[in-house]
Amino acid sequence: MIQLTPHAATQVRAMRAGAAAQGTRLRLFIETGGCSGLQYGMSFDEPKGDDAAFESEGVSIVVDPASLKHLDGTLVDFDDGLHGKGFEIKNPNAHSTCGCGKSFN
Repeated sequence: MIQLTPHAATQVRAMRAGAAAQGTRLRLFIETGGCSGLQYGMSFDEPKGDDAAFESEGVSIVVDPASLKHLDGTLVDFDDGLHGKGFEIKNPNAHSTCGCGKSFN
């Protein structure tokens, strides 16, 4: 299961409205790259046949099976404080993360 904080859900809804991505779902995924080997990605997309689907805080989320192995149990937050604006991924499956928090292994 993937969860969004209320603050993250509000930001996702605002981005979807501004990106003309109506009717699409938030896709979370893992790809090779970053300074720790794997990195997080987010986009708006239509669901695929083998996707896992979740809903959190009224936001529909889809995740492909390979990414779900790494993301199950993840909490997505949004920080717009002094340290910079952006989504924060709190992943219990990450053994270590880089300093920027965008990649892990």
